Amino acid sequence: MIEGLLLIGVLVAMFVGYNIGGSTTGPAFGPAVGAGTISKTVAAALMSLFFFLGAWTIGRRVVDTLGRELVTNPGVFTLPASITVLFFIGLALFVGNVFGVPASTSMTAVGAIAGLGLASNSLNWAVMGEIVTWWLVAPVVGFWVSAVIGRYFYAALNKRVALVQSDGPLVTVDRSGTLPKIALGPGTTRREMVGTTVVVAIGCIMAFSSGTSNVANAIAPLVGSGALEMNPGIILACVAVALGAFTIARRTLDTLGSDITSLPLTAAIVVATVSSLLVIGLSAIKIPASFVVIATMSIIGLGWGRATRTMRASRESISDQASDARVTVGSLAADTEGEELPDIGEEDPEDIPAAADLFNPSTTARVILMQNVVPLISTIGAYLVFRFLPVFGFS
Repeated sequence: MIEGLLLIGVLVAMFVGYNIGGSTTGPAFGPAVGAGTISKTVAAALMSLFFFLGAWTIGRRVVDTLGRELVTNPGVFTLPASITVLFFIGLALFVGNVFGVPASTSMTAVGAIAGLGLASNSLNWAVMGEIVTWWLVAPVVGFWVSAVIGRYFYAALNKRVALVQSDGPLVTVDRSGTLPKIALGPGTTRREMVGTTVVVAIGCIMAFSSGTSNVANAIAPLVGSGALEMNPGIILACVAVALGAFTIARRTLDTLGSDITSLPLTAAIVVATVSSLLVIGLSAIKIPASFVVIATMSIIGLGWGRATRTMRASRESISDQASDARVTVGSLAADTEGEELPDIGEEDPEDIPAAADLFNPSTTARVILMQNVVPLISTIGAYLVFRFLPVFGFS
């Protein structure tokens, strides 16, 4: 009986890892694949490698937090309870996909484990309070860092890192000598080479950060129950993530899979860098962090920073024009009539009316609402299941 339950638990954990690999490979390497810099197979291989490095080095700290420290009595992680927690994590992935809003698996995992802790009177409130505090602080930090970049540095940054591709291969390999010689391809500039390297490096950093935070979502309940040792659990999760990266992630790489990679390249680099560094930092201090929440607030901050910069310029321009008696309200309105609004980062810095629409409050509210509602549903649902179903022994 126990062997059968363990097999179910391992399969559910692999399903969670499989979905993590499928959903995070696109945001990490979508820009590089979309630019033709690397192939989907190379993207999947890099995702698998750097996810493993993040999981093996820093990720085990987050596994300890979720599996051994969030509850005062790890014995509540029976196999049925662990499977139920993993079910709620998988449910979060499904709900997020249905509503088109990436749900936070880390927040949902914490919510499900907190529900178990509440039902069994074993929740460690000190650890829970520390986690929630960082959940509130990290997105705000991401918002303001990105807002400052968007307002003061984005235009100059966009000119420096804009990736302009030449025809032909990026590099050539001369094998005529004893040792092969690698050189820039025909027409390839050093700027193109640097830009390409940056794009791929950012993807690797994102994959590493995913490993530091997401490996716990797949295996923490099983490790906490003692049914699975830490090292075999990490390897199991990484294998499942690799399977997802090489299979279902091909779709997300085709469509660039998320709001992050649907941004222009410069914006994607800013968001990915800010979010990944915050996630890695939080994982290093054993805090399960949500990349999608931090990245969402980073996207909002970047857009808000760009919008406030251009709206300020717009007010100055209107003030200057108002001093000229020949300028009418009708002529000012005609300047923007029928214009198509550009994506963030693609507007001309002087194209004031278009850039002012970069910050969409209604979309922002919907995304933030869903990303907080799903973990709340997980917490309440888990509490009710663990508290009132006799099979768990907490009622």
